[in-house]
Amino acid sequence: MTIKLYQVDAFTNEVFRGNPAAVCPLEKWLPDEILQKIAAENNLSETAFIVQHNNKFEIRWFTPTIEVDLCGHATLAGAYVLFNYENYTQDKIEFYSPRSGQLTVTKNGTLLALNFPTDEFSEVELTGLLKATTDKTAIFAYKGKTDYMLLFNSEEDIITMKPDLSAIAQLAARGLIVTAKGNKNDFVSRFFAPAAGVNEDPVTGSAHTTLIPYWAGKLGKTTLTASQLSERHGTLYCRMLGNRVEIAGSAVLYLKGEINI
Repeated sequence: MTIKLYQVDAFTNEVFRGNPAAVCPLEKWLPDEILQKIAAENNLSETAFIVQHNNKFEIRWFTPTIEVDLCGHATLAGAYVLFNYENYTQDKIEFYSPRSGQLTVTKNGTLLALNFPTDEFSEVELTGLLKATTDKTAIFAYKGKTDYMLLFNSEEDIITMKPDLSAIAQLAARGLIVTAKGNKNDFVSRFFAPAAGVNEDPVTGSAHTTLIPYWAGKLGKTTLTASQLSERHGTLYCRMLGNRVEIAGSAVLYLKGEINI
């Protein structure tokens, strides 16, 4: 069996920047065991698998070790592939995730805009374990559906932060978002998910379903710009839309090939 494989750098317009994702368009769903083995072999933070049903697309995401509920950068990468390499001619793609429901991606020039549901999160106690996850002093802690989020004093805290991955792996969560107000952009962040097989994710669209509503409320704005300050770096253009968020960015193709299984 031969399967198409694309590797796309998302939330950037430069190769080797942003967040790399693998995209595999399928004619039909393969066994979960095979999907997980492909994702492990790709060894990227996420591989997106897409199956077309009429004019809509079912999408699932796998890290090298688990299937996840939502992945922004791999959805952006999947849309980029459909728009540019799989003969999809409309300006809006309707995705469906069995775990996250209806998701759309709209093409607006060189930007692709994800429309995702907002996370549900609340402030929690800043426990000893949460304090131990980094070498910086957090101000507040929050817990969403899948992640913890820690707020820090400055962008410099986020840039120079050294995470304790063993402590983060002990959290009862997919991963840890760290964030602060930005110097040039509205806010900055990083994301660590060692328990999901991703020590640091370069640019995390799904984390922004928590970050956008938090910072929109904090700053009193509905349109925001964001930077994820990983080594690869990424830029996101964000809007608050009631109980949903728009997360827009660019993408660029790195690789096109075939998997033989």
